[in-house]
Amino acid sequence: MTQFESLLGIDFDGNHTDDVDDVIYGGYDHFEYRERVPGLIALLGDTAAPDRERYLACLALVAWGEPVGYQTVQEATREPQAAPWYDLVMDRKFSVDSSYGKFSEVAADSRELAEEKGSSALRVETFRSLIRIADREYFEERLGDYLEESVVRDCLPDIRAVIARALGSIEAGARCRFDLATQLVDLANSIVAIDEELAVDLITRILYAVPGDRTMVHAVTAVHRAKGPAGQRLAEHLSVMGNERVRSLLAEHA
Repeated sequence: MTQFESLLGIDFDGNHTDDVDDVIYGGYDHFEYRERVPGLIALLGDTAAPDRERYLACLALVAWGEPVGYQTVQEATREPQAAPWYDLVMDRKFSVDSSYGKFSEVAADSRELAEEKGSSALRVETFRSLIRIADREYFEERLGDYLEESVVRDCLPDIRAVIARALGSIEAGARCRFDLATQLVDLANSIVAIDEELAVDLITRILYAVPGDRTMVHAVTAVHRAKGPAGQRLAEHLSVMGNERVRSLLAEHA
């Protein structure tokens, strides 16, 4: 049995598994996961180990609220495409790397363990580092919807900055390998509970820059979350500019 198999190929009932998620998420119900942490840290730092194994080790460490996992992701976002696991996890629709979306997902799931271990500040910084690359890297709808209100408050300047930077690129005619506009709308949606006016302003700017059907479908989320006049203005805009599906989604919570 290899080191990797002993760490992430055996579940906490002692059974072999090919699904690493079984082990990662099984750790939330089994305190014994802590026994595997030192081995995972060693595997993550082993440059001779297969890139896939190091990637999965990092996922587990982030999911379990371990500082070294958070720190590794933060370091990777400084030069995202240089990460050893880049392009190992590909999105089927756009044929682009989606590993950072998975890191966002497990960071979201790590909230309770981070609180237990005193690593919550590192968790927030990890989200901040992921938000800052959202104009360049694809998150497969695993960023905006994974940000709880406290994280949005802490990272609001970063969210505004990355949306502004991305809009500047779009308006300058830059091409993106994935649906960037929809990813930006999802990020703006996360702001609604914090600052409804700002969220709607950002979404409106995105829709004027890229008035696509999919982008408008995602913008309906902001309407459903909004409680004030800004949300109503957005609903009216979407009702006029959107297709039948958009109007149907608006009607569901009218």
